[in-house]
Amino acid sequence: MNAPTESADPKRLASPFWSFSLRIYRQAGVPAACLALQDGAGVDVNVLLFGLFAAAQGRQLAAADLSAIVAFIEPWRSNVVVPLRGVRRFLRDTPQGFEQENVPALRQSVKAIELEAERLQQEALYSAWPMVGLGAQAPSLAAARANITAYGACLGAQFDSDAVEALLAAFDKIGEYQS
Repeated sequence: MNAPTESADPKRLASPFWSFSLRIYRQAGVPAACLALQDGAGVDVNVLLFGLFAAAQGRQLAAADLSAIVAFIEPWRSNVVVPLRGVRRFLRDTPQGFEQENVPALRQSVKAIELEAERLQQEALYSAWPMVGLGAQAPSLAAARANITAYGACLGAQFDSDAVEALLAAFDKIGEYQS
């Protein structure tokens, strides 16, 4: 996920999930932790953040819940978000023979489109998976840890423990969850 920014545009603030993501992503260590999990374990940061958002609502998700969420979102992620990320990353260094002054502006445009694609993904998750009845009721911090663990199991991946601890510390710090 790119560093999200709030906008005066009301549609960008449409769901509590997006607002939660903005708050947690701004915490120290969260962008690096998300990148480490994304690049090291194939994590979809939006699904990871959705698990934390669910935990903030006192919801502990089962691996089956996360598998269904991943299956729902995978076509969008693989056909829209990941290709845009690839283009943005490719444009970090201006390819030889291209105008040095114009490629960074193109990269910024692609970054904005990628961020909007991620916001749309979050809105789809929020609409398709209401918190009422999702998973089981659990204390938020315990649910956050369990949701991250369940997502790792869903992916068949071992998550970097430092990245997980950074996310949990940020989650605990924002304290915007139900006890």
